[in-house]
Amino acid sequence: MTGREGGADLSPIGEFDPVVILVRPQLAENIGTTARAMANGGLFHLRIVAPRDGWPQERAWHASSGAYRILDEARVYDTVDEATADLHRVFATCPRPRHVIKPVMTARGAAAELRVTANRGLRTGILFGPERAGLDNEDMARADTLVRYPLNPQFMSLNLAQAVLVMAYEWYLTEDITPPRDLMTNETHIATKGELNNFMTHLIRDLDDCGFLKNEQKRPGMVRNLRHFFNRGEVTEQELRTLHGVVSELSSARKVRS
Repeated sequence: MTGREGGADLSPIGEFDPVVILVRPQLAENIGTTARAMANGGLFHLRIVAPRDGWPQERAWHASSGAYRILDEARVYDTVDEATADLHRVFATCPRPRHVIKPVMTARGAAAELRVTANRGLRTGILFGPERAGLDNEDMARADTLVRYPLNPQFMSLNLAQAVLVMAYEWYLTEDITPPRDLMTNETHIATKGELNNFMTHLIRDLDDCGFLKNEQKRPGMVRNLRHFFNRGEVTEQELRTLHGVVSELSSARKVRS
């Protein structure tokens, strides 16, 4: 099943990045979509414990949307103990309350802890349970930390790939520098204050000429309101050029009519 053509150019990003460990997964398609979710979040290392239908399974590659190399490099184990033997920290996703005394973290908190641990040169893994029942008590006994997602308490059901995607996404965010807010300007740029002032001079001159600002008492407040309006948002240079054209055309049409 190795050497498949056409997949994404995926490779391990960090030697100590977390290992995703699927415990007794039932469907090949879920393993494939898990690989896809891992690739979304920059995770590469996949281990599979006792897959119900054996391994490899062609349907997993079909469902992975090109995350072939993650599946090509996946390692298979008979037990959780074998799959975690070389790891220093093991986290276990736990969707339902259980009678276990262990630290419990959110996905975000766990991702931050995983990043700190990786930076210390320690190997970590995250256990994900079978689709229908999740991890059992024996599985969780192998982990030192539980992870629970803060979801709608009236409906907390996730499929396997969704559960992996939440952790992969939070892991990726721990080093992502994408600004939380941006403005897409394409080929233009956000107007400078000088460009805005130039437009305001043009606009106010034409408003004076047409008599819109003829009330001397109200004129300062009306001009300020216009300045507030155009300075409130991130107006682009291209938008200002359009507005210049609008004002000029309105002025020309007024002169023709007069």
